[in-house]
Formats: sequence, structure tokens, C-alpha cells
Amino acid sequence: MKKLSQLLICSSLLIGLPAASLSARAAGFDGLDLNLGNLYRTSKAQSRSISPENFTGEKGKAGMATEGTGKNCARDLGQGWKISPSVRIKAKTTFLMGEIKGPGAIQQIWMTPAGNWRHAIIRFYWDDELTPSVECPVGDFFACGWDKYCQINSLAVCVNPGSAFNCYWTMPFRKKARITMENMDEKDMTLYYQINYTLTSVPRDAGYFHAQFRHESPLQQKGLYTILDGVAGKGQYVGTYLAWEVHSPGWWGEGEIKFFMDGDKQFPTICGTGTEDYFCGSYNFENRETKKYQVFSTPYAGLAQVLPPDEIYKPGQRFGLYRWHITDPVRFDKDLKVTIQALGWQEKGKYLQLDDDIASVAYWYQKEPHAKFPTLTPRK
Repeated sequence: MKKLSQLLICSSLLIGLPAASLSARAAGFDGLDLNLGNLYRTSKAQSRSISPENFTGEKGKAGMATEGTGKNCARDLGQGWKISPSVRIKAKTTFLMGEIKGPGAIQQIWMTPAGNWRHAIIRFYWDDELTPSVECPVGDFFACGWDKYCQINSLAVCVNPGSAFNCYWTMPFRKKARITMENMDEKDMTLYYQINYTLTSVPRDAGYFHAQFRHESPLQQKGLYTILDGVAGKGQYVGTYLAWEVHSPGWWGEGEIKFFMDGDKQFPTICGTGTEDYFCGSYNFENRETKKYQVFSTPYAGLAQVLPPDEIYKPGQRFGLYRWHITDPVRFDKDLKVTIQALGWQEKGKYLQLDDDIASVAYWYQKEPHAKFPTLTPRK
């Protein structure tokens, strides 16, 4: 092994390639970190998929169901003809969507849940942890926090007609992955879903995916909302979704987002310049011709949803915004806290602290163990 390393170093000096890169190539491609530039590479990674047609993801075990939600439709066709395309989750129960033995990584998830999206809670548990690393209402997790369809065209999340939720966050695990859906509603729900994953080696420096939901109405501190707090460990913050309801007339998005990291106290290391600026817009998200909000959805950021009343700057208006830090993750070594100001305008050009209704999802990777999440807001 020592001779191989020396040979790689000598070769790298001769041809101008980093020794680390050559060493990685010698070890083989793990099938992760995919893009158009490396799709041609073969690997030992194994593709698997969990759905109601194969709850375990086992090789050669899909499409074998003889019982399921499609049994009556396939009564003249029999086994192999869409017997189990979905599941029904009874009210006030939790359904195990899938459990995977690792190492490996979830690479894509598709689902279409019926019922109230705020009342369906999706959770992910990595390895043998007892508390979830992901705990969110399913709509908010997929950037649709108002229980109303909204098309999302982004790299990390896509929401397509009629209510197709897709996510492309890479979610590595070493021992096990367990995914559940809790139906908190009074009614049963139907869920179609598919979890596409690969069984492969996981890099030693890979962090675990986390997503946490929070909601305040009214705000616990006027003019200030906490997106994330209590994170301990090393990792990187990779995304924000906000579902924001305005309770005061006038422009509401003057507030700055702040990232307190690695011991920051009164003042943060990173401070934004305004809410619409952080979400990669400008000047109130206003269309200069119509004088109304201009929705947009791009690979990294969007104001994807503006709900009635549809006149600009009216109380009661609701917004859905997302910002993915895919090329600019916020890295931290010890701890992280993220806040955003709820700040608007008042007469004579003064800032106004607001008391709005704000819900959020924070997305990040970190080394385990993670701190226990706050208790979810009651369903009401």
C-alpha cells in the first residue's frame, strides 16, 4: 500500500494531477455526487427502490403484491398489474414508509400525499438514532407550506402537477435509514411514494442530512423569528424555506437574516441586507409594470407562492419562499443559530417591527449526534 501511494504521488508530479484525486480514482467511483460530468463512470453501487410495490427494496421482489389499493382495478389481470400503487394511512397513526440497511444514500424521493399537508409529518432516522434528523410537515418539507399546490422548479426540490413532490437532497447513511409518515389528521390519508437509493460505500467525511420545522404565531419576540437554534457539531447549512403571513399593511421584507456560528453571541458572522435580498430578489419582489408581486422559481431561490389578497402590501397575504445554499453552504465547526427579522415600513421611512405568522424549514448536514429538536407545534 505504501508503494502504491508513493507511485501515485510520483505519477501526480509527472502529469500534474493531485495525488488525492489519483488515489480516489484508484479506489473506484462510489456512485455518489452525480452530475452530467461524471454520469459516464461505472461503479459498484447498487440501485434500489422502495415503494408500495416493494416495501423492502429487495432485488427481484417488486410488483409481486396480491393485496393493495389497486386490487379491485386489477381484478381481471392479477398479480403484476399495479396491485399496490399506494398506501392508506389511518387517522392518528404512523406508517413505516421504508427501512434500509446501509451503507448507502437516498438519492431521490417522489410522493403525492392526500389530505392536509400540514397534518402529515415526515421523519427520517439515520443509523440507530432514537430521535429524527428530519421532522417536518410534508408540504413544508417540499416548499409548499400552505396546503395548496405551488410549482417549484429548483435543483433540490421540484413540485409538479398535480401534487407531485420530489426532492433531490443526497441523504447518506452508514448503518440504517428509516422513514415514517405520521397522519395527525382526523381522516385517513392516501400516499403514493417512491424512495430511490443506492447501496454503496459512504465517504468518511460525509455528514447526515437534517431538516427542522418551526412555527410561531404570534412571534415569540416581536420583529424577530428564529429559523434554527441549538445545533451543535460540525456541518454546513444548505437551505431555508419560509411560509410567511403578513399581519400589517405595507412592505414587510426589510428584515436581515443572521447566521451566528461557532461561539457568536450578540453579533453574527454573516448578516444579510434584507429578506428579498436573501431570497435572491430585489425591490420588494415587485413587477415594475403591474405593481404587484412577481412570483419566480429558479434552481437556487424563489418566491414561488403569493396567495390572496392579491393586491400588493395587504395584511393577510401569504408567501412561500425558498433559498438553497448549494454552491454557498454556510459552514460551521461547533454550533449554529439562524434568525431573520420581521421588519417592515412605517410613516416617514422608519422601520417597523412586525408580528407576523411565520413557519420555516431549515436544511443542513452535520456529523451525528444531533441535538434533540423542539416539540412540534400542535396541529391546530
